[in-house]
Amino acid sequence: MTIKHILTLSNAEFKNFIDSIDVILSDCDGVLWKETEVIENSPETVKKLKELGKKFFYITNNNGKTRSEFVTKCNNFNYEATMDEVVCTSFLAAMYLKEKKFDKKAYVVGSIAIGKELENEGIQHCGVGPDVIESDEVEMVKRFKPDPEVGAVIVGFDIHFSFPKLMKAATYLRDPNVHFIGTNCDTERPSPNNNKFPGTGCFIKTIESAANRSAVMLGKPESFMSEYIIKKYGLIPERTLMIGDNCNTDILLGKHCGFKTLLVLTGITTQADVDAMNASNKDSKNFIIPDYYANELGDVLKMITSS
Repeated sequence: MTIKHILTLSNAEFKNFIDSIDVILSDCDGVLWKETEVIENSPETVKKLKELGKKFFYITNNNGKTRSEFVTKCNNFNYEATMDEVVCTSFLAAMYLKEKKFDKKAYVVGSIAIGKELENEGIQHCGVGPDVIESDEVEMVKRFKPDPEVGAVIVGFDIHFSFPKLMKAATYLRDPNVHFIGTNCDTERPSPNNNKFPGTGCFIKTIESAANRSAVMLGKPESFMSEYIIKKYGLIPERTLMIGDNCNTDILLGKHCGFKTLLVLTGITTQADVDAMNASNKDSKNFIIPDYYANELGDVLKMITSS
């Protein structure tokens, strides 16, 4: 079964498709922007979809910003957004511990944003920022005194990732009662120059190996994310569209939830990947197949204006 390119739909097929959607959930990195650069035609497409009465939400695995910081970024890139329209994994980490009625301290291997979201919920934390080795590793291990108040380890994207952080996280996680939380499983991120670089999942896999434990993952495509957004937004799955650039996270989340799915090729997934899906035929079980795909989100705008 060939995946349909959105531009190959007839006017009637596209109208049926767009009329069947009330709510749109969109990934950000790779769909709306690439790190610091907006993706051409995406802001105009989002604006048009809102003009058509579609509710639009920004659903990202990125944990390097708080929700309020994502709102600022959206507005700077000409996407209108409010706090209630944004779900990011730094925020989900705080929500997860809040649901657990967590009253201890979290050791964070991750960004300042995770710390800020924890603070917003009154949760103490430590570990954010550089932690460099000041002696040899054996001496460092001997001198380390674990904080008895730590009851959770949260791992996100950390530009200061180091051996001391790895050792401390693994030490805390020897206690099976300590929560082990991973913000998201993405092992690569898109960049403006079309290269890919390591994502949060790389840090999580390293700590999982050192601790001999598996993290509870919060972001796409995991159930915590899907349950949170379905409950928060009161979604009707069959009238919801998930847009993303990554089949293993965005599209898989949509499949898990019964959403319609649209893959765009401005981030992780390439045309070669789509060609491999189309060539698989009966072996499609080896791929996560979207309902539709587009070269860019702007292709949707082309169909709207031509219909």
